[in-house]
Amino acid sequence: MTLMLFVKGLVLGVAIAAPLGPIGLLCINRTLERGFWAGVAGGLGTALADATYAMLAAAGFAAFAATLATLSVPLGLIGGLFMLWLGWRGLRPTPTATAVEVDSRGLARMVAATFLLTMGNPTTILSFAAIFAGLGLAAIGDRMNTSIVVAGVFLGSLAWWFALSAGVAFARAKLPERFAAWMSRFSGLILIGFGVAALASAGAGLIDR
Repeated sequence: MTLMLFVKGLVLGVAIAAPLGPIGLLCINRTLERGFWAGVAGGLGTALADATYAMLAAAGFAAFAATLATLSVPLGLIGGLFMLWLGWRGLRPTPTATAVEVDSRGLARMVAATFLLTMGNPTTILSFAAIFAGLGLAAIGDRMNTSIVVAGVFLGSLAWWFALSAGVAFARAKLPERFAAWMSRFSGLILIGFGVAALASAGAGLIDR
């Protein structure tokens, strides 16, 4: 039973992390510019946010629905502006022959940035609530079982980001130097698109109020 709960948590973590979105693009961008550990640091922030949302979903989505609805507009505005800023930076790459080394403080900032960016999308918990129900985790009961599932979600999500960062770092070593610059510009444009969409959604929420 315990092993099955952990495996279900792993599957959930990978399922949430794998679809390519703004965080995936940011992870790819950071890996190309600053190396494998920079990409992993960004993924760690997302994995922590995924674990937080899994904990909320396990505790019962209904208890947090009102709070999330209240915060959705300001979080959407902040997240949208942040993605626009990230996209603008991506349009101005500074490619080098090797990835720029990042110190521990820079890695900590990446963890914090991706954690806040992931938490700034309250609709993520809807995905957790739906998949929780689909995997039979809607009512997992005691704290021990909840902790096992949350640990599985965290490790599954983090494993995906390790794999993605490793793949991108390997590809960077095999591809021409200008590939990193073009990929940075492409991901920057997509991030700007995500940012505009987030701001539009938040603006619509303001109008509805």
